[in-house]
Amino acid sequence: MDAQALPRDRDRIDLAEAGGCDSKDTMRDAAVLAGKSEVLDRYAADYPQGPHDQPQSMCPAFGSLRVGLRMRRTATVLSGSACCVYGLTFTAHFYGARRSVGYVPFSSETLVTGKLFEDIRDAVHDLADPALYDTIIVTNLCVPTASGVPLQLLPAQINGVRVIGIDVPGFGIPTHAEAKDVLAGAMLSYARKEAETGPVAAPTTRADRPTVTLLGEMFPADPPGIGLMLEPLGLAAGPVVPTREWRELYAALDCAVVGAIHPFYTASVREFEAAGRKVVGSAPVGVDGTAAWLDAIGAACGVAQDRVDAAKNRFLPAIGAALAAKPIAGRVTVSGYEGSELLVARLLIESGADVPYVGTACPRTKWSDPDREWLEAKGCRVQYRASLEQDVAAIEEFGPDLAIGTTPVVQYAKQKSVPALYFTNLISARPLMGPAGAGSLATVVNAALANRDRFEKMSAFFEGVGVGPNAGQWETTPVDRPEFKAKFAAKRIAAAKAEEHIGT
Repeated sequence: MDAQALPRDRDRIDLAEAGGCDSKDTMRDAAVLAGKSEVLDRYAADYPQGPHDQPQSMCPAFGSLRVGLRMRRTATVLSGSACCVYGLTFTAHFYGARRSVGYVPFSSETLVTGKLFEDIRDAVHDLADPALYDTIIVTNLCVPTASGVPLQLLPAQINGVRVIGIDVPGFGIPTHAEAKDVLAGAMLSYARKEAETGPVAAPTTRADRPTVTLLGEMFPADPPGIGLMLEPLGLAAGPVVPTREWRELYAALDCAVVGAIHPFYTASVREFEAAGRKVVGSAPVGVDGTAAWLDAIGAACGVAQDRVDAAKNRFLPAIGAALAAKPIAGRVTVSGYEGSELLVARLLIESGADVPYVGTACPRTKWSDPDREWLEAKGCRVQYRASLEQDVAAIEEFGPDLAIGTTPVVQYAKQKSVPALYFTNLISARPLMGPAGAGSLATVVNAALANRDRFEKMSAFFEGVGVGPNAGQWETTPVDRPEFKAKFAAKRIAAAKAEEHIGT
Protein backbone atom coordinates (compact mmCIF):
# COMPACT_ATOMS: atom_id res chain seq x y z
CA MET A 1 0.00 0.00 0.00
CA ASP A 2 1.21 3.51 -0.78
CA ALA A 3 2.61 5.02 2.43
CA GLN A 4 0.96 8.33 1.63
CA ALA A 5 -2.45 6.65 1.58
CA LEU A 6 -2.17 5.42 5.20
CA PRO A 7 -4.43 7.22 7.69
CA ARG A 8 -2.54 9.66 9.86
CA ASP A 9 -3.31 10.92 13.36
CA ARG A 10 -3.72 14.65 13.85
CA ASP A 11 -0.43 16.33 14.65
CA ARG A 12 -1.91 19.70 15.43
CA ILE A 13 -4.85 21.20 17.27
CA ASP A 14 -7.66 22.12 14.91
CA LEU A 15 -9.15 25.45 15.97
CA ALA A 16 -10.95 26.12 12.71
CA GLU A 17 -14.44 26.26 14.20
CA ALA A 18 -13.56 28.43 17.15
CA GLY A 19 -10.24 29.89 18.11
CA GLY A 20 -8.31 30.61 21.29
CA CYS A 21 -10.14 30.49 24.59
CA ASP A 22 -13.40 29.48 22.84
CA SER A 23 -11.84 26.18 21.75
CA LYS A 24 -11.67 24.60 25.19
CA ASP A 25 -13.53 21.42 24.21
CA THR A 26 -11.15 20.83 21.30
CA MET A 27 -8.16 21.56 23.51
CA ARG A 28 -9.43 19.31 26.31
CA ASP A 29 -9.83 16.42 23.89
CA ALA A 30 -6.33 17.05 22.53
CA ALA A 31 -4.86 17.18 26.04
CA VAL A 32 -6.39 13.81 26.89
CA LEU A 33 -4.94 12.29 23.72
CA ALA A 34 -1.57 13.84 24.60
CA GLY A 35 -1.46 12.15 28.01
CA LYS A 36 -2.76 14.91 30.29
CA SER A 37 -5.91 13.05 31.41
CA GLU A 38 -4.57 12.48 34.94
CA VAL A 39 -3.94 16.19 35.45
CA LEU A 40 -7.35 17.15 34.04
CA ASP A 41 -9.12 14.50 36.14
CA ARG A 42 -7.51 15.88 39.27
CA TYR A 43 -8.51 19.43 38.37
CA ALA A 44 -12.07 18.27 37.65
CA ALA A 45 -12.25 16.73 41.13
CA ASP A 46 -10.59 19.65 42.93
CA TYR A 47 -12.43 22.42 41.08
CA PRO A 48 -15.81 21.05 40.01
CA GLN A 49 -17.79 23.01 37.47
CA GLY A 50 -21.52 23.53 37.40
CA PRO A 51 -24.34 24.15 37.49
CA HIS A 52 -23.13 25.82 34.29
CA ASP A 53 -19.92 25.36 32.33
CA GLN A 54 -17.61 28.08 33.60
CA PRO A 55 -17.91 31.56 35.14
CA GLN A 56 -17.00 34.47 32.88
CA SER A 57 -13.71 35.58 34.36
CA MET A 58 -10.14 36.38 33.45
CA CYS A 59 -7.58 33.81 32.28
CA PRO A 60 -6.95 31.49 35.25
CA ALA A 61 -3.17 31.80 34.81
CA PHE A 62 -3.58 35.35 36.11
CA GLY A 63 -3.93 33.82 39.60
CA SER A 64 -1.00 31.43 39.61
CA LEU A 65 1.23 34.04 37.97
CA ARG A 66 0.30 36.52 40.68
CA VAL A 67 1.30 34.05 43.39
CA GLY A 68 4.71 33.44 41.84
CA LEU A 69 5.41 37.11 41.20
CA ARG A 70 4.75 37.98 44.83
CA MET A 71 7.32 35.49 46.11
CA ARG A 72 10.87 36.59 46.80
CA ARG A 73 13.73 34.86 45.00
CA THR A 74 11.34 33.19 42.58
CA ALA A 75 11.58 33.15 38.79
CA THR A 76 8.49 32.65 36.65
CA VAL A 77 8.51 31.16 33.14
CA LEU A 78 5.43 30.90 30.93
CA SER A 79 4.94 28.49 28.05
CA GLY A 80 2.01 29.43 25.86
CA SER A 81 0.81 31.40 22.88
CA ALA A 82 2.53 34.76 22.52
CA CYS A 83 -0.75 36.69 22.70
CA CYS A 84 -1.62 34.98 26.01
CA VAL A 85 1.80 35.65 27.51
CA TYR A 86 1.68 39.26 26.39
CA GLY A 87 -1.69 39.73 28.07
CA LEU A 88 -0.58 38.03 31.27
CA THR A 89 2.44 40.29 31.67
CA PHE A 90 -0.18 42.85 32.70
CA THR A 91 -0.18 41.00 36.04
CA ALA A 92 3.42 41.98 36.70
CA HIS A 93 2.68 45.66 36.03
CA PHE A 94 -0.67 45.70 37.82
CA TYR A 95 0.78 44.31 41.05
CA GLY A 96 4.05 46.21 40.83
CA ALA A 97 6.14 43.05 40.84
CA ARG A 98 9.07 44.87 39.19
CA ARG A 99 10.40 41.68 37.68
CA SER A 100 10.38 40.03 34.30
CA VAL A 101 8.13 37.18 33.24
CA GLY A 102 10.10 34.54 31.37
CA TYR A 103 8.72 33.26 28.09
CA VAL A 104 9.70 30.28 25.96
CA PRO A 105 8.34 30.87 22.43
CA PHE A 106 7.34 28.02 20.16
CA SER A 107 6.30 27.25 16.63
CA SER A 108 4.18 24.48 15.17
CA GLU A 109 7.36 22.53 14.53
CA THR A 110 8.82 22.80 18.05
CA LEU A 111 5.42 22.06 19.56
CA VAL A 112 4.84 18.93 17.48
CA THR A 113 8.37 17.53 17.57
CA GLY A 114 8.95 17.95 21.30
CA LYS A 115 11.60 20.61 20.82
CA LEU A 116 9.53 23.00 22.95
CA PHE A 117 10.15 20.86 26.03
CA GLU A 118 13.86 20.88 25.30
CA ASP A 119 13.76 24.68 24.95
CA ILE A 120 11.97 24.96 28.31
CA ARG A 121 14.53 22.67 29.94
CA ASP A 122 17.40 24.74 28.52
CA ALA A 123 15.78 27.96 29.73
CA VAL A 124 15.39 26.58 33.23
CA HIS A 125 19.06 25.47 33.30
CA ASP A 126 20.10 28.97 32.23
CA LEU A 127 17.99 30.54 35.01
CA ALA A 128 18.99 28.20 37.83
CA ASP A 129 21.37 30.48 39.73
CA PRO A 130 21.17 29.79 43.50
CA ALA A 131 22.56 33.26 44.19
CA LEU A 132 19.40 34.73 42.66
CA TYR A 133 16.63 32.18 43.08
CA ASP A 134 15.24 29.58 45.45
CA THR A 135 12.62 28.43 42.99
CA ILE A 136 11.74 28.48 39.31
CA ILE A 137 8.08 28.07 38.39
CA VAL A 138 7.25 26.93 34.86
CA THR A 139 3.63 27.19 33.76
CA ASN A 140 2.01 25.54 30.75
CA LEU A 141 -0.84 27.62 29.35
CA CYS A 142 -3.60 26.18 27.15
CA VAL A 143 -1.79 25.17 23.95
CA PRO A 144 1.26 23.45 25.55
CA THR A 145 -1.06 21.64 27.97
CA ALA A 146 -3.28 20.50 25.09
CA SER A 147 -0.15 19.34 23.25
CA GLY A 148 1.07 17.33 26.25
CA VAL A 149 4.29 19.23 27.00
CA PRO A 150 5.57 17.11 29.96
CA LEU A 151 6.73 19.59 32.57
CA GLN A 152 6.77 16.75 35.10
CA LEU A 153 9.93 15.51 33.36
CA LEU A 154 11.86 18.64 34.32
CA PRO A 155 14.52 18.08 37.02
CA ALA A 156 13.23 18.60 40.56
CA GLN A 157 16.18 20.87 41.22
CA ILE A 158 19.11 22.37 39.35
CA ASN A 159 22.14 23.71 41.20
CA GLY A 160 20.06 23.67 44.38
CA VAL A 161 17.26 25.73 42.80
CA ARG A 162 13.86 24.03 42.99
CA VAL A 163 11.94 23.58 39.74
CA ILE A 164 8.14 23.35 39.81
CA GLY A 165 6.13 22.75 36.65
CA ILE A 166 2.35 23.20 36.59
CA ASP A 167 -0.39 23.13 33.97
CA VAL A 168 -2.85 26.02 34.18
CA PRO A 169 -5.16 25.64 31.18
CA GLY A 170 -8.29 27.72 30.85
CA PHE A 171 -10.14 24.57 29.80
CA GLY A 172 -9.26 22.75 33.03
CA ILE A 173 -9.32 25.36 35.80
CA PRO A 174 -12.48 27.47 36.09
CA THR A 175 -11.18 30.64 37.80
CA HIS A 176 -7.98 32.55 38.48
CA ALA A 177 -8.69 32.17 42.21
CA GLU A 178 -8.39 28.39 41.94
CA ALA A 179 -5.21 28.69 39.88
CA LYS A 180 -3.65 30.28 42.97
CA ASP A 181 -4.37 26.99 44.73
CA VAL A 182 -2.76 24.99 41.91
CA LEU A 183 0.59 26.69 42.51
CA ALA A 184 0.23 26.97 46.29
CA GLY A 185 -0.60 23.26 46.50
CA ALA A 186 2.34 22.32 44.27
CA MET A 187 4.75 24.33 46.43
CA LEU A 188 3.34 22.91 49.67
CA SER A 189 3.73 19.41 48.25
CA TYR A 190 7.37 20.07 47.38
CA ALA A 191 8.10 21.67 50.78
CA ARG A 192 6.34 18.88 52.68
CA LYS A 193 8.45 16.23 50.98
CA GLU A 194 11.60 18.23 51.71
CA ALA A 195 10.68 18.43 55.40
CA GLU A 196 9.94 14.71 55.51
CA THR A 197 13.36 13.79 54.13
CA GLY A 198 15.61 15.97 56.28
CA PRO A 199 16.33 19.33 57.95
CA VAL A 200 15.05 22.43 56.19
CA ALA A 201 15.77 26.14 56.53
CA ALA A 202 14.13 27.79 59.52
CA PRO A 203 11.74 30.69 58.87
CA THR A 204 13.07 34.19 59.38
CA THR A 205 10.79 34.64 62.41
CA ARG A 206 9.15 31.93 64.49
CA ALA A 207 6.31 32.27 67.00
CA ASP A 208 6.84 31.01 70.54
CA ARG A 209 3.31 29.52 70.56
CA PRO A 210 1.44 27.02 68.41
CA THR A 211 0.29 28.73 65.22
CA VAL A 212 -2.78 28.93 63.01
CA THR A 213 -1.85 28.97 59.33
CA LEU A 214 -4.16 31.27 57.37
CA LEU A 215 -5.17 29.93 53.96
CA GLY A 216 -6.08 32.54 51.34
CA GLU A 217 -4.92 36.02 50.38
CA MET A 218 -6.22 38.77 52.61
CA PHE A 219 -5.73 42.41 53.49
CA PRO A 220 -2.31 42.91 55.19
CA ALA A 221 -3.87 44.21 58.43
CA ASP A 222 -6.00 41.08 58.91
CA PRO A 223 -3.32 38.55 60.00
CA PRO A 224 -2.02 40.77 62.85
CA GLY A 225 -5.61 41.38 63.95
CA ILE A 226 -6.29 37.65 63.94
CA GLY A 227 -3.09 37.16 65.96
CA LEU A 228 -4.41 39.48 68.68
CA MET A 229 -7.62 37.44 68.92
CA LEU A 230 -5.66 34.19 69.13
CA GLU A 231 -3.35 35.39 71.88
CA PRO A 232 -5.75 34.64 74.79
CA LEU A 233 -6.02 31.07 73.44
CA GLY A 234 -2.25 30.61 73.71
CA LEU A 235 -2.00 30.59 69.92
CA ALA A 236 -0.41 32.82 67.29
CA ALA A 237 -1.19 33.67 63.69
CA GLY A 238 1.10 31.71 61.38
CA PRO A 239 2.05 32.37 57.77
CA VAL A 240 -0.51 33.29 55.14
CA VAL A 241 -0.64 30.83 52.24
CA PRO A 242 0.19 31.66 49.43
CA THR A 243 3.42 32.73 51.10
CA ARG A 244 5.89 35.47 50.20
CA GLU A 245 9.02 33.30 50.39
CA TRP A 246 9.86 29.62 50.22
CA ARG A 247 10.90 28.98 53.82
CA GLU A 248 7.51 30.26 55.03
CA LEU A 249 6.03 27.10 53.54
CA TYR A 250 7.79 25.02 56.19
CA ALA A 251 6.37 27.22 58.93
CA ALA A 252 2.91 27.00 57.34
CA LEU A 253 3.06 23.20 57.45
CA ASP A 254 4.37 23.26 61.04
CA CYS A 255 1.13 24.59 62.52
CA ALA A 256 -1.45 23.50 65.07
CA VAL A 257 -4.39 24.06 62.73
CA VAL A 258 -5.20 25.63 59.36
CA GLY A 259 -7.82 28.34 59.02
CA ALA A 260 -9.34 28.07 55.52
CA ILE A 261 -10.22 31.77 55.30
CA HIS A 262 -10.75 31.29 51.57
CA PRO A 263 -12.51 27.94 51.31
CA PHE A 264 -11.58 26.82 47.78
CA TYR A 265 -7.89 25.91 48.28
CA THR A 266 -8.56 22.21 47.79
CA ALA A 267 -5.06 21.14 46.70
CA SER A 268 -3.48 23.08 49.57
CA VAL A 269 -5.86 21.50 52.07
CA ARG A 270 -4.86 18.08 50.73
CA GLU A 271 -1.21 18.82 51.50
CA PHE A 272 -1.99 20.08 55.01
CA GLU A 273 -4.06 17.00 55.73
CA ALA A 274 -1.22 14.81 54.40
CA ALA A 275 0.97 16.57 56.98
CA GLY A 276 -1.56 15.66 59.70
CA ARG A 277 -3.04 19.13 60.15
CA LYS A 278 -6.71 19.89 60.86
CA VAL A 279 -8.54 22.47 58.75
CA VAL A 280 -11.24 24.85 60.04
CA GLY A 281 -13.54 26.81 57.72
CA SER A 282 -14.97 30.33 57.83
CA ALA A 283 -13.25 33.36 59.40
CA PRO A 284 -13.52 35.79 62.33
CA VAL A 285 -15.87 38.28 60.67
CA GLY A 286 -18.54 40.13 62.64
CA VAL A 287 -19.78 39.09 66.07
CA ASP A 288 -21.31 35.74 65.12
CA GLY A 289 -18.50 34.77 62.77
CA THR A 290 -15.77 35.62 65.26
CA ALA A 291 -17.47 33.73 68.09
CA ALA A 292 -17.99 30.61 65.97
CA TRP A 293 -14.46 30.73 64.55
CA LEU A 294 -12.79 31.07 67.93
CA ASP A 295 -14.86 28.13 69.22
CA ALA A 296 -13.83 26.02 66.21
CA ILE A 297 -10.13 26.91 66.50
CA GLY A 298 -10.17 26.27 70.23
CA ALA A 299 -11.81 22.86 69.75
CA ALA A 300 -9.34 21.88 67.01
CA CYS A 301 -6.36 22.81 69.21
CA GLY A 302 -7.72 21.41 72.48
CA VAL A 303 -7.88 24.84 74.15
CA ALA A 304 -9.89 24.98 77.38
CA GLN A 305 -13.31 26.57 76.90
CA ASP A 306 -12.71 29.17 79.59
CA ARG A 307 -9.77 30.56 77.59
CA VAL A 308 -11.91 30.67 74.45
CA ASP A 309 -14.66 32.44 76.39
CA ALA A 310 -12.11 34.94 77.71
CA ALA A 311 -11.10 35.78 74.16
CA LYS A 312 -14.72 36.19 73.10
CA ASN A 313 -15.49 38.39 76.10
CA ARG A 314 -12.54 40.57 75.20
CA PHE A 315 -13.18 41.04 71.49
CA LEU A 316 -16.88 40.49 70.75
CA PRO A 317 -18.10 43.64 72.55
CA ALA A 318 -15.54 45.73 70.65
CA ILE A 319 -16.67 44.23 67.35
CA GLY A 320 -20.32 44.81 68.19
CA ALA A 321 -19.64 48.42 69.17
CA ALA A 322 -17.71 49.06 65.95
CA LEU A 323 -20.57 47.66 63.87
CA ALA A 324 -23.15 49.70 65.76
CA ALA A 325 -21.10 52.88 65.33
CA LYS A 326 -21.14 52.57 61.54
CA PRO A 327 -24.47 51.06 60.48
CA ILE A 328 -25.37 50.36 56.87
CA ALA A 329 -28.98 50.87 55.81
CA GLY A 330 -29.97 49.63 52.38
CA ARG A 331 -30.32 46.59 50.16
CA VAL A 332 -27.04 45.30 48.71
CA THR A 333 -26.31 42.47 46.27
CA VAL A 334 -22.80 40.99 46.39
CA SER A 335 -20.88 39.12 43.69
CA GLY A 336 -17.26 38.52 42.80
CA TYR A 337 -14.56 36.01 41.95
CA GLU A 338 -12.02 36.39 44.78
CA GLY A 339 -13.47 33.79 47.16
CA SER A 340 -14.26 36.11 50.09
CA GLU A 341 -17.73 37.07 48.85
CA LEU A 342 -19.58 35.15 51.57
CA LEU A 343 -17.46 36.77 54.28
CA VAL A 344 -18.22 40.25 52.92
CA ALA A 345 -21.93 39.45 52.83
CA ARG A 346 -21.81 38.33 56.47
CA LEU A 347 -20.14 41.55 57.53
CA LEU A 348 -22.64 43.67 55.60
CA ILE A 349 -25.59 41.89 57.22
CA GLU A 350 -24.15 42.35 60.71
CA SER A 351 -23.69 46.02 59.83
CA GLY A 352 -27.45 46.25 59.24
CA ALA A 353 -27.62 45.85 55.44
CA ASP A 354 -30.24 43.72 53.69
CA VAL A 355 -28.27 41.26 51.52
CA PRO A 356 -30.69 39.05 49.54
CA TYR A 357 -28.09 37.61 47.15
CA VAL A 358 -24.41 36.71 47.14
CA GLY A 359 -22.76 35.16 44.10
CA THR A 360 -19.25 33.76 43.91
CA ALA A 361 -17.41 32.31 40.93
CA CYS A 362 -15.78 29.79 43.28
CA PRO A 363 -17.22 26.33 43.99
CA ARG A 364 -19.03 25.12 47.07
CA THR A 365 -16.80 23.27 49.53
CA LYS A 366 -17.35 21.97 53.05
CA TRP A 367 -15.13 24.75 54.40
CA SER A 368 -17.62 27.39 53.24
CA ASP A 369 -20.61 25.59 54.77
CA PRO A 370 -20.56 27.61 58.04
CA ASP A 371 -20.84 30.85 56.05
CA ARG A 372 -23.46 29.49 53.65
CA GLU A 373 -25.63 28.13 56.47
CA TRP A 374 -25.44 31.43 58.39
CA LEU A 375 -26.31 33.48 55.30
CA GLU A 376 -29.20 31.24 54.29
CA ALA A 377 -30.59 31.49 57.83
CA LYS A 378 -30.62 35.27 57.31
CA GLY A 379 -32.63 34.93 54.09
CA CYS A 380 -29.69 35.37 51.71
CA ARG A 381 -29.49 33.27 48.55
CA VAL A 382 -25.99 31.92 47.96
CA GLN A 383 -25.00 31.11 44.37
CA TYR A 384 -21.77 29.21 43.83
CA ARG A 385 -20.13 29.24 40.38
CA ALA A 386 -22.27 32.30 39.69
CA SER A 387 -22.42 33.45 36.09
CA LEU A 388 -22.63 37.05 34.94
CA GLU A 389 -26.22 36.40 33.89
CA GLN A 390 -27.15 35.23 37.40
CA ASP A 391 -25.50 38.23 39.04
CA VAL A 392 -27.29 40.60 36.66
CA ALA A 393 -30.60 38.76 37.19
CA ALA A 394 -30.21 39.34 40.94
CA ILE A 395 -30.08 43.09 40.31
CA GLU A 396 -33.30 42.85 38.31
CA GLU A 397 -34.99 40.61 40.87
CA PHE A 398 -34.08 42.42 44.08
CA GLY A 399 -33.68 46.04 42.93
CA PRO A 400 -30.77 46.80 45.27
CA ASP A 401 -29.75 50.22 46.51
CA LEU A 402 -26.15 49.16 45.84
CA ALA A 403 -24.59 46.41 43.72
CA ILE A 404 -21.15 45.08 44.62
CA GLY A 405 -19.64 42.96 41.88
CA THR A 406 -17.30 42.45 38.95
CA THR A 407 -16.68 45.08 36.29
CA PRO A 408 -19.58 44.08 33.97
CA VAL A 409 -21.97 43.82 36.93
CA VAL A 410 -20.96 47.29 38.07
CA GLN A 411 -21.40 48.63 34.54
CA TYR A 412 -24.86 47.08 34.23
CA ALA A 413 -25.98 48.49 37.58
CA LYS A 414 -24.75 52.00 36.85
CA GLN A 415 -26.54 52.00 33.50
CA LYS A 416 -29.72 51.45 35.53
CA SER A 417 -28.83 54.35 37.87
CA VAL A 418 -27.97 51.90 40.67
CA PRO A 419 -24.79 52.77 42.61
CA ALA A 420 -22.18 50.02 42.31
CA LEU A 421 -18.73 49.15 43.65
CA TYR A 422 -16.06 46.93 42.08
CA PHE A 423 -15.52 44.07 44.54
CA THR A 424 -11.80 43.45 43.99
CA ASN A 425 -10.42 46.97 44.30
CA LEU A 426 -12.93 48.64 46.61
CA ILE A 427 -14.22 45.86 48.89
CA SER A 428 -11.73 43.00 49.21
CA ALA A 429 -8.87 45.49 49.56
CA ARG A 430 -10.03 46.33 53.09
CA PRO A 431 -9.71 44.62 56.48
CA LEU A 432 -12.59 42.26 57.24
CA MET A 433 -11.53 40.40 60.40
CA GLY A 434 -12.07 41.22 64.06
CA PRO A 435 -12.50 44.73 65.47
CA ALA A 436 -10.48 46.30 62.64
CA GLY A 437 -12.77 44.75 60.03
CA ALA A 438 -15.97 45.72 61.81
CA GLY A 439 -17.20 48.92 60.25
CA SER A 440 -14.41 48.96 57.64
CA LEU A 441 -16.89 48.62 54.77
CA ALA A 442 -19.33 51.20 56.09
CA THR A 443 -17.50 54.30 54.85
CA VAL A 444 -17.24 53.25 51.20
CA VAL A 445 -20.63 51.48 51.15
CA ASN A 446 -22.55 54.36 52.74
CA ALA A 447 -20.85 56.86 50.44
CA ALA A 448 -21.95 54.81 47.44
CA LEU A 449 -25.50 54.44 48.77
CA ALA A 450 -25.74 58.21 49.07
CA ASN A 451 -25.07 58.57 45.34
CA ARG A 452 -28.44 57.24 44.16
CA ASP A 453 -29.96 60.68 43.53
CA ARG A 454 -26.82 61.77 41.71
CA PHE A 455 -26.97 58.72 39.45
CA GLU A 456 -30.61 59.39 38.61
CA LYS A 457 -29.89 63.01 37.72
CA MET A 458 -27.00 61.96 35.49
CA SER A 459 -29.12 59.31 33.79
CA ALA A 460 -31.88 61.83 33.10
CA PHE A 461 -29.39 64.35 31.74
CA PHE A 462 -27.61 61.88 29.44
CA GLU A 463 -30.63 59.80 28.47
CA GLY A 464 -30.31 58.55 24.90
CA VAL A 465 -26.69 59.66 24.49
CA GLY A 466 -24.39 56.97 23.19
CA VAL A 467 -27.27 54.59 22.46
CA GLY A 468 -28.24 53.20 19.04
CA PRO A 469 -27.63 55.65 16.17
CA ASN A 470 -26.47 58.28 18.69
CA ALA A 471 -23.39 56.26 19.67
CA GLY A 472 -20.00 57.85 18.99
CA GLN A 473 -18.88 61.46 18.51
CA TRP A 474 -20.77 63.75 16.12
CA GLU A 475 -20.41 67.34 14.97
CA THR A 476 -24.18 67.58 14.60
CA THR A 477 -26.98 65.76 16.33
CA PRO A 478 -27.73 62.50 14.47
CA VAL A 479 -31.18 62.22 12.91
CA ASP A 480 -32.79 58.82 12.73
CA ARG A 481 -33.91 57.94 9.17
CA PRO A 482 -36.31 54.98 9.43
CA GLU A 483 -37.08 55.17 5.68
CA PHE A 484 -33.48 54.25 4.90
CA LYS A 485 -33.69 51.29 7.26
CA ALA A 486 -36.87 50.06 5.55
CA LYS A 487 -35.33 50.50 2.07
CA PHE A 488 -32.19 48.49 2.86
CA ALA A 489 -34.15 45.88 4.78
CA ALA A 490 -36.26 45.26 1.67
CA LYS A 491 -33.08 44.90 -0.39
CA ARG A 492 -31.66 42.36 2.03
CA ILE A 493 -34.86 40.33 1.95
CA ALA A 494 -34.91 40.36 -1.85
CA ALA A 495 -31.24 39.30 -2.02
CA ALA A 496 -31.83 36.45 0.41
CA LYS A 497 -34.80 35.19 -1.62
CA ALA A 498 -32.77 35.33 -4.84
CA GLU A 499 -29.92 33.36 -3.28
CA GLU A 500 -32.37 30.76 -1.97
CA HIS A 501 -33.93 30.43 -5.44
CA ILE A 502 -30.53 29.89 -7.08
CA GLY A 503 -29.62 27.28 -4.48
CA THR A 504 -32.72 25.23 -5.26
